[in-house]
Amino acid sequence: MNQNYIQILDVTLRDGEQTRGVSFTKDEKLNIAKNLLEKLHVDRVEIASARVSKGELETVKAITEYAKKNSLLDKIEILGFVDKTYSVDWAKEAGVLTINLLTKGSLHHLTHQLKKTLSEHLKDIEEVFMHAKKHNITVNVYLEDWSNGIRNSPDYVFELVYGILKLEPNKIFLADTLGVLSPKETFENVEQMVKNFPNVHFEFHGHNDYDLSVANCLFAVEAGVKGLHVSVNGLGERAGNSPLEAVVTALHDKTNFKTQVVEREITSISRLVEVFSGKRISENRPIVGADVFTQTAGVHADGDKKAKLYANPILPERFGRKRHYALGKLAGKASISENLKELGMELSPELEKKLLEKVIEMGDAGLQITKEDLPYLIADLSGKNVENAIQIQYYSITTGMGVPPCASLNVLYEGKNYKATGTGDGGYDAFMDALSKIAKAINLTLPILVDYEVRIPPGGKSSALVETIITWDINPDNGEEDTFRTIGLDPDQLVASIKATEKMLNIILLK
Repeated sequence: MNQNYIQILDVTLRDGEQTRGVSFTKDEKLNIAKNLLEKLHVDRVEIASARVSKGELETVKAITEYAKKNSLLDKIEILGFVDKTYSVDWAKEAGVLTINLLTKGSLHHLTHQLKKTLSEHLKDIEEVFMHAKKHNITVNVYLEDWSNGIRNSPDYVFELVYGILKLEPNKIFLADTLGVLSPKETFENVEQMVKNFPNVHFEFHGHNDYDLSVANCLFAVEAGVKGLHVSVNGLGERAGNSPLEAVVTALHDKTNFKTQVVEREITSISRLVEVFSGKRISENRPIVGADVFTQTAGVHADGDKKAKLYANPILPERFGRKRHYALGKLAGKASISENLKELGMELSPELEKKLLEKVIEMGDAGLQITKEDLPYLIADLSGKNVENAIQIQYYSITTGMGVPPCASLNVLYEGKNYKATGTGDGGYDAFMDALSKIAKAINLTLPILVDYEVRIPPGGKSSALVETIITWDINPDNGEEDTFRTIGLDPDQLVASIKATEKMLNIILLK
């Protein structure tokens, strides 16, 4: 294998599930694993901890069955413990071929948690290895709390590794379990390990407590590790693990090392994990955040238009995304023209100037403006009434305790009334069920709802205006970013959602 090639072990399904409030179902884990291996092309995935629960055993079995059918079983790993034969037996029953054995990488942990000597710990580790070999299970070794161990008890760490190497492990993982390292410390400590054990395949497992995990990963590979452990969206305990999206991008751009990760698939796996985990990623999160390819200042839009002056090597196209130009009080003429271009519209200089002034005025008032709002603003500035091609004329939504939500809907389209009823898990879901029936009747394909955000002003006033922002995807299966947002404003959250949905209907007809 190329010496500049770095293996990527994704730990989203194991360490990522240690994020507070995150618990993946069997189907969710299976689908994440499939996407990680088949689309993103990570080298391996760590999918669970041994002996967690009966349900986890069934989940791991489902993943190993899938992996075996697709010749991917050697890429499936689980975390195991120094527990005599139990973890190995669990792995055997689950159909796993590789176990990542958790050992004590610091004298502090050994003394205060296990209350054992090094020789006793090595004897226990050997028992696990012997049982694993009997069942043809490969063993990698985690040095838990290695970062504190190498700093505070290096002799212990070296003796531990010498003892483990006699058992012929496949790989050894250097874990910064508590996220305490700096890049400089990472380089120096990894370099010590590589110099003392030059023939060992070391991998670095970082955590992000100081927000240094990406930098630590880069320094670890420069110091000689052969693999990195990451999680999608940086999921993990406390501040999370090293984020896959940022580690891979920085590795490709800032070092001579490469991975086989497909960058264009990073956005889709990020969105999938965001939905399944229930953990919304911040809009300014590097690589995958909703706003990271959006220019807000008008001068930036102008510079991009003239000579891409504000573009950096992290181009949105690398990740199947597009650059956008925000509309608001900081917008400039170029921001307006770029958004008009995307809509296929061209205005007179006078009207474009008025539109810019209106957008800035609305931004000053704290209102959000999207590209899709521009036709309405233009019509208003021109003194014309906007005629919606589709109008929601009437709706009734019923929901309550013990009552299944249902909706009745009346829509006017091309002079004809269309009526439908629907049911759902909530009032808006019932409304969308009825709307989908009408859409089918008029041969209209509805986009997929990919995000639903509600903003309520602080202060506790129940009569305050609610802003509902819905993100839609026109072509969810084409691998490209093809989304747009519509906004509804009303004291009633459900009404605000329906106003945003009516905008969506007219926009897709225009498209």
